[in-house]
Formats: sequence, structure tokens, C-alpha cells
Amino acid sequence: MSTPQFSYEEFITRNLGFVNQAEQDKLRASRVLIIGVGGMGGTALATLARIGIEHFVIADIDFFEVSNLNRQIFSNLSTINRDKAQVAREEVLKINPNIKLEVLGAEWLARLPELLQRVDVVINGCDDVKSTITLMRLARDRKKTVIDAFASTLPSVYVVRPSDPRPEETFGYPTAGLQLSEITPALEKACAAKEIEYVATHSTSIRHVHLEYIAEMMSGKRKRISFAPMVWMTSILMAYETVKILLDRKTQVDHRGIFLNPWTLSYERPLPAPLAAVKRRLVRYYISKLGK
Repeated sequence: MSTPQFSYEEFITRNLGFVNQAEQDKLRASRVLIIGVGGMGGTALATLARIGIEHFVIADIDFFEVSNLNRQIFSNLSTINRDKAQVAREEVLKINPNIKLEVLGAEWLARLPELLQRVDVVINGCDDVKSTITLMRLARDRKKTVIDAFASTLPSVYVVRPSDPRPEETFGYPTAGLQLSEITPALEKACAAKEIEYVATHSTSIRHVHLEYIAEMMSGKRKRISFAPMVWMTSILMAYETVKILLDRKTQVDHRGIFLNPWTLSYERPLPAPLAAVKRRLVRYYISKLGK
């Protein structure tokens, strides 16, 4: 069977109406950096490729494993033990063979200052605390916007613009004000705990999980739980925010984030400071009991 001839104009014809031709042209020329293309980053990449964006830089250091099959869009039995970034490249080129896609591994972090100069927006799908802190700090210095999501059991998204507080400040990380060289594994673990505290304070995430598994996760007996609908819905939220930024459209999402609750069909926004202070104390007490 011969390979069908690709036409970008035919490919994006059904986009028109959601965007106009000038906006589609702008999307086509946009450049997006995606750090981590397994779960959320991978589905965001696939979505943005289908939107018609043709310039990406992607980075990942991992290989697909069987436990990825439950949620990662590029994973299947034929990709087990294969490099995630290389597989992602192959798959998006099957969508649009004109895509220009630069693939990076562990060297992405050292090259980050230069990479940020070349892209319009960044999606963070990396779950490494110190790398994310590095990304957020450099993005502020290079005046780039980063789209990220919480370690949450509800779909979520937050958008950190250059003038916004860094997540270190928003979530109350103990690393705020420290040099990167001063961030120890113990501090990284404390940062992860602070993010969980923030999520539990400002959303109903904890109501929608089986707590015995969360306790095992917190004690190190179980990997972080994840679920395909949550991951993919989060990725779609990230893709929408990317489009809004690239096309300069209004958004209600900021550095404090937003949660989409598919169980109740509602959005959950950060609580006002007085209410958050009260709930935070309860969350800290509850988490201290759960971790024992």
C-alpha cells in the first residue's frame, strides 16, 4: 500500500473555525519545548502536533516500561524498553512528516539557557524537583512562560509567567532563596511534601482516592499512583493553555493553578488566604497521621 501524500492545508482544514487562518499560521510557526514526553508531556505533544504546530524541542531520560501502559500515549508493547523521546519523535512524524523536532536526553538541563532563547513556551512534564526548580528560575530570567501541572489525583494545570512568583514561593518550598547547589535530596523530598500539602489544601483531590494506597506511596512502598483519564485530561488542559499563550488569548489560569474535578463536573480554584490557612492546618495534621 502506498503512503498517502501529506498536505498541511488538508490536515488542518477542520481546525479552521476554532482558529482563523492567521492564528493557524502562527501556531504552525510556534516553537514549544516539552520536558518529559511520557505521561502528561507525551499527550500534550501529540495534541499540539495534531493542532498543527511544527516546531518542537523534546527531552526525556527514561525508557518505556510495562507500568507506563496504563496512561502514556506513546507506550505499547512494541515500545517497552525503548527511549521515550525517540519513540515520541517517530510517532509525531507519523502525524505530520513536516514537523521539525529536536530530541534531547539528560543534556537538556545543561542546555536549558540556550533552549529557552529559541522557544516561545515551555511545557513541564518532568517530575524531578530540582530540575523543575532550575527550569522555573531560568524561565523567569529568560522571560519565558512555563505550563505545568500538580502532583494531583485531579486533572490540573498552572501557568507561570515571567513576572509570577516561582512555584517555590507559591507552594512554600524550603528551597526558596537557596542556590541550586544547596538543594539536597532531603530538601527535594520536603518540596514534594509541600506540593502535596498545597494540592490537598486547595482541592478535593484527597476525597477521590483510596487512602491505603496513598499511605503506601508516602511510605515508599508504592510508586506514585496515576490514571489515564486524569493524565490525558491534564495534558489537554496544558495544550489549551499553550494555545492561549501562543495566540494571546485570555485565560483564567495563573501561577496558583486550577483543578478540574471530573467526578463532580466542576472546577476547583485556590481558596482565599484565611480559609486556606485553616484548611492547611487540618491537612498537615491529616497527612502526618496518614504517613505513619
